[in-house]
Amino acid sequence: MKISTKNKTAISIIAGLFFIFGFITWVNGALIPFMKTINELTESQSYLVASASYISFVVMALPASYLLEKVGYKMGMSIGLFIMAIGALVFIPAAEARTYWMFLTGIFIQGAGMTILQTAANPYITILGPIESGAQRIAIMGIANKVAGALGSLIFGAILLKGIDELNTQLDSVSVGEKAILLDKMADSIFIPYVVMAIVLFVLGFLMRKAPLPDVKVAFDTNEQPHGESQKTIFEYPQLWLGTLTLFVYVGAEVIAGDSIISYGIALGFSASTAKFFTTFTLMAMVATYALGVVIIPKYISQQKALQISALLGVVFSVLILITDGFTSVLFVAALGIANALVWPAVWPLTLEGLGKHTKTASALLIMAIAGGAIIPPLYGRLVDKAKESLIGSGISSSDALSISAQESYYILIPCYLIIFGFAVFAKRSRN
Repeated sequence: MKISTKNKTAISIIAGLFFIFGFITWVNGALIPFMKTINELTESQSYLVASASYISFVVMALPASYLLEKVGYKMGMSIGLFIMAIGALVFIPAAEARTYWMFLTGIFIQGAGMTILQTAANPYITILGPIESGAQRIAIMGIANKVAGALGSLIFGAILLKGIDELNTQLDSVSVGEKAILLDKMADSIFIPYVVMAIVLFVLGFLMRKAPLPDVKVAFDTNEQPHGESQKTIFEYPQLWLGTLTLFVYVGAEVIAGDSIISYGIALGFSASTAKFFTTFTLMAMVATYALGVVIIPKYISQQKALQISALLGVVFSVLILITDGFTSVLFVAALGIANALVWPAVWPLTLEGLGKHTKTASALLIMAIAGGAIIPPLYGRLVDKAKESLIGSGISSSDALSISAQESYYILIPCYLIIFGFAVFAKRSRN
């Protein structure tokens, strides 16, 4: 089954949307240390940046599905872009007031807009062609997503983290009034980039209304079920529930790998001007693996086998983070990009295959699983805070305690990758 020219155009448009997802989502890697400084937060509090973004997928996934059913996919995507633009504008008064909950509100609103876009885009691209090559198409989307993420991380890292090392040193020796002035000045650096982001999103929202996208409902209808399957309820598909759990822990692991690496580098003693590049290492590792996936899936290995290999690599790299030191340890955090890249592309088709009329509902559940990015990273931050407190109590300096606890807390990734491996082994078996 070949993909038509019309569908290739649609795939290109959806790739553009994935570029937007990536650019905005992976800015969080720079936002976390930025927010930690200007709002004087603990490690666990700073990771609420990720929580605010990803918890919106739980709150908005089913409403987004309902909205798309009412207004159509193209109009829904346009509305999603407008909502993301509004979220970007909220950053302006948030920076003016330097109020953390306002920043989190803006991030949540942007996440709500992304939920609408993702609820449409992921099943759309999965079904828009042969199901056995679904991982290949999603891998192409992943390349667009992570290249954009690398650009977003570099651009916003350069803007938001400029001078943060010197500022953190100054804050320890100035008065309360002088500290407020310094933090207000740093907060002002967020104005221009978020105004530009809002304008771009509004323009794209208007352009999306004219985009030549085929009727996605037809695509869903072609995902036919085998004889006798059409009478089953959604609760009778164990691969759906296993797939949802797998995406939950995967997104948590991916967010930790991408969003913690800058803070981890700073904790190890690297300057912010150096550490700002670390998220890019993770994302480029993902891009390279996505490109490999496009070539080898399904021609040389199946989606299921690729998922098994990815999960095992995740376990290996997580252990190596714990037992190595310094920059080598940072590189193994970045190497998690290799382990993570093909998980999302493989889980979607393995989960949706054979669901037929339940595809849209199942897609909403899988989107809700993105909440793993809201829950697991703050758990990592909490582990860091608790371990740091314990080490300081035993007489270790604050800086050494932070670097040790930040490294040791990466053990939270190991059970995540073991769950992914379990799904990779049992996905086909559970469906049969």
